[in-house]
Amino acid sequence: MKQIAFALALTLTAPAAWAADKLPLSQISNYLNGLKTVETTFTQVNDDGSLSTGKLWMERPGKMRFEYDPPNSAVVLARAGTVQIFDPKSNQPPEQYPLKRTPLSLVLARNVNLGQANMVVGHDFDGTATVVTAQDPKNPESGRIELMFTGDPIELRKWVIHDNAGSQTTVLLGQLTTGKNIRNDLFSSSKRSGSSNR
Repeated sequence: MKQIAFALALTLTAPAAWAADKLPLSQISNYLNGLKTVETTFTQVNDDGSLSTGKLWMERPGKMRFEYDPPNSAVVLARAGTVQIFDPKSNQPPEQYPLKRTPLSLVLARNVNLGQANMVVGHDFDGTATVVTAQDPKNPESGRIELMFTGDPIELRKWVIHDNAGSQTTVLLGQLTTGKNIRNDLFSSSKRSGSSNR
């Protein structure tokens, strides 16, 4: 379960639209700042090649919830500056980590500014998409996040987390629902089981 905390990854997918050229960092920052709420399903590809599926909710700034389908059935919750992992198979209290120590904090920040000094360590165009590799300049040891964007309109399509141990995790998401009100209790640490509206 620690792998989930240190290697949270996200791909936001939508109908195919391909960038014709490299997108500027200012445009990407504006796009991320415009994502207020997101609801979608996901498939996570772990470093060992295994797969997990589930549902994800995000509310910027600072909140995200991953619900993993059985047999995993875990819940990963980011809120109030903390990432918590609830494992129903464990009798132990939830594992907790500071959100700022995970690359996830870059996406959930109140103001995403990819132009900040030493944040972006890679900004490339692979022929179809813009790939931005970023790290928290204050906590580079927390790992790197690789984001892939297509354009016209701009969309985040792939999010890969690289930790300092050399492993990586990718999560592929289904069709996004954005701008929808999300129930506050989904981000409550008391709601450790699957959502009633799945």
